[in-house]
Amino acid sequence: MSILGTNFNSYDLAEPTVCVAGAMTQSVVVQVGQCGNQVGCRFWDLALREHAHVNKRGLYDEALSSFFRNVDSRKSNSGACCVGGRIQRLKARAVLIDMEEGVVNGILQGPLREVFDSAQLLTDVSGSGNNWAVAHLTYGSAYRESIVNTLRKTAEHCDCLQCFFLIHSMGGGTGSGLGTRVLSLLEEEFPDVCRIVTAMYPSAEDDVITSPYNSVLAMRELTEHADCVLPVENQSLVDIVNKISLMSHGAKPGCVLKKDCTVTSGHGSLSPTEKPFDAMNNIVANLLLNMTSSARFEGSLNMDLNEIAMNLVPFPRLHYLVPSLTPLYTLADVNIPTRRLDQMFSDAFSKDHQLIRADPKHSLYLACALMVRGNVQVSDLRRNIERLRPSLPFVSWNQEGWKTGLCSVPPVGHSHSLLALANNTCVKPTFMELRERFTKLYRKKAHLHHYLHVDGMEQSIFSEALSSLDALIDEYHQLDATKARLTPDAPRLSIAR
Repeated sequence: MSILGTNFNSYDLAEPTVCVAGAMTQSVVVQVGQCGNQVGCRFWDLALREHAHVNKRGLYDEALSSFFRNVDSRKSNSGACCVGGRIQRLKARAVLIDMEEGVVNGILQGPLREVFDSAQLLTDVSGSGNNWAVAHLTYGSAYRESIVNTLRKTAEHCDCLQCFFLIHSMGGGTGSGLGTRVLSLLEEEFPDVCRIVTAMYPSAEDDVITSPYNSVLAMRELTEHADCVLPVENQSLVDIVNKISLMSHGAKPGCVLKKDCTVTSGHGSLSPTEKPFDAMNNIVANLLLNMTSSARFEGSLNMDLNEIAMNLVPFPRLHYLVPSLTPLYTLADVNIPTRRLDQMFSDAFSKDHQLIRADPKHSLYLACALMVRGNVQVSDLRRNIERLRPSLPFVSWNQEGWKTGLCSVPPVGHSHSLLALANNTCVKPTFMELRERFTKLYRKKAHLHHYLHVDGMEQSIFSEALSSLDALIDEYHQLDATKARLTPDAPRLSIAR
């Protein structure tokens, strides 16, 4: 397309993906613990709806092959079908792990039961007792070989494995402990494959008393073994769902929550029997839908998933990316007037659309990715970047640190959407609050004996995890200190268009 020859100044606009026979890439989703499996279940459900909306001919195409296998059960070896043939039986490229059976069994009895098989599942019956040490050390050792074998078998079904998406919570035992143990195993077994983690952070009112311990112990593992981490706070999700609930009750004219919408899992507005986390899980699933859209569909500027880490992580430990999503009601959840394109870009940089509670405009940007879906032109991207740049403080050595991608397929029910991933020092207060909650417990040695009774767990592991978090906070603090020294860009010659 001639548009790709346009001069974009120095913005890093992704090169168009060249599709070569045999060079298709695939990704694997690894969902660990109750929360990880519930969010993963919503992702697979909504992804299938998106593909059904686009794939009218029932053919197994490259878009489907990125996250699904096509298996013909009539073949004796249940072999996978080639791209281009009819859809026979889709299997998610996923591994489901939990040390309790409830959630996974619920998935196997639900509408997605045909998308998974026993070779993709790994469960126990006793649970981790909200104890990071039990999950990370006891179960991590006992199930190490089984986990590795399951991951290898899933990877063997891929022609070109591009990325692992790990979904887990930070506050519970299995999610934090076994989730981070799986992360380190991924690094050992597949060191060259990108590891992107979606981690659910507990709120201060979390009902798991030991969640500060679990979260800080898990933080050390995320800092050391992940390529990118997308932190999502439960409290931010609660705030977003509350806004949706207000809109559903007519708080704003023209805003009506549809029946059988994806935010409320088919029950209309939140009812007394509706589980609050159902709606929250859908927001996170929509984050994953938008982030993987370039891998699943074509676009004029498709962004390779590996480019997220390459372009947004200038320092290996500072790989926590703040996600911001607009609209927040993807897949026609809410009948709202179409958001103007420019307003959508402004929304993406407002704290109301972020999945953690922070204000990036008062902190420092290291880099930012804009992943846009729908009928949006490169000129729209460039215009909005130029419009927003003066209000967004970037580090002096990366003033134009933008990564952009355009996917031509919009979310169902909308003309366009935008996911912003910001590497911004605004994550520091979240980590400081977590450290404070950890210290309140640790100073009194409260509940510590539950961890120290686990074979292989020593008190030094707590102090090392706290030191790792202290060092991470200090690195962000040092970067924040440079903000005062930022100077406006020097004027430059305009480029004739």
